[in-house]
Amino acid sequence: MIKLDFHPAGRHFLQIPGPSPVPDRILRAMSYPTIDHRGAEFGVLGLKVIEGMKKIFKTEQPVIIYPASGTGAWEAALVNTLSPGDAVLMFETGQFATLWKKLADNLGLAPQFLGLPGSEGWRQGVQANMIEERLRADTGHKIKAICVVHNETSTGVTSDIPAVRRAIDAAGHPALLLVDTISGLGCTDYRHDEWGVDVTISGSQKGLMLPPGISFNAVSPKARAASKLAKLPRSFWAWDEIIEMNRTGYWPYTPNTNLLYGLSEAIDMMLEEGLDKVFARHARLAEACRRAVRGWGLDIQCADPAVYSPVLTGVMMPEGIDADAVRKIIYERFDLSLGTGLGKVKGRMFRIGHLGDCNDLTLMAALAGCEMGMKLAGVTLAGSGLPAAMDYLASVPGGLLA
Repeated sequence: MIKLDFHPAGRHFLQIPGPSPVPDRILRAMSYPTIDHRGAEFGVLGLKVIEGMKKIFKTEQPVIIYPASGTGAWEAALVNTLSPGDAVLMFETGQFATLWKKLADNLGLAPQFLGLPGSEGWRQGVQANMIEERLRADTGHKIKAICVVHNETSTGVTSDIPAVRRAIDAAGHPALLLVDTISGLGCTDYRHDEWGVDVTISGSQKGLMLPPGISFNAVSPKARAASKLAKLPRSFWAWDEIIEMNRTGYWPYTPNTNLLYGLSEAIDMMLEEGLDKVFARHARLAEACRRAVRGWGLDIQCADPAVYSPVLTGVMMPEGIDADAVRKIIYERFDLSLGTGLGKVKGRMFRIGHLGDCNDLTLMAALAGCEMGMKLAGVTLAGSGLPAAMDYLASVPGGLLA
């Protein structure tokens, strides 16, 4: 039994694909005294984070900030734009696409789940051509929204959202485009306005480097127009009142003040580094991680190099090896947490997170822990993966791509 006060020497290595490690600078900001959420000081904070998040989403449109998890933002996106029984086309790329579909079922929508057969769809990104074909067949425009996951955390796949937008436009279909970038935002380039996304969903605990508890909807004018006609019940999630009160930096209910302090600091950190440099750092660490996996002679969960995720790498275990047993050994021996396999791939793989507050030595320590742990667990490796990762990091200066 693990005790709640288990604190061995040194810092725990949290290398799951989120929640990601929270930098000390953000923790200090969150420790500020709680202030009156109706006072003048809070209004300044509110306006700062609302405007700052527009820069992160690359949008001129409203960004709604909820005191909720990403699941809440999923629900908010659906209930603000749709009505009971509406057909929704959702693409299966992994566990989180599956959970979003389940939520749509629970709300009384009629989701159509599109994807590649078997477990193959969990190794590929969104197939825009399949979406276009389905939309062309929907001549009566019964499908009201397309829902896709940008970065599928369960598999290590980052899908091509502009290709999805092009597919919708090529089909001449009026459906809304809803995108979950809960784990992608702040780790890889995302452009809400330029890519023609109607609702973008995200959360605080991934690339934004905060604890869980904040989620977002970035909304287009088309989405706001749809919300005027949508008939799914909503109160807490309703955009209109929030957007109106946000004009002066306030919310219609009590927001999570101290997490907003942390969000303000996270925005400052990312903009100080520069978003392009943040994305380049993630891409560089991800490539080093993948080189280590290849050095071990193991398969990467994502089967298409064109859509490798900069957020995490899924590592497939050989036949007969329980990935969760390997993770347990790594945690108990080296105080290193790795992501478990989810859904269809549970027990078959583990996930190495390299997102947020992560650098070269953080990654190398995680890779060393993985390699030592796999050897202890009896996993047959082709060789050490560490030299390949080290050589790559040494030859490619920080912030530059190979």
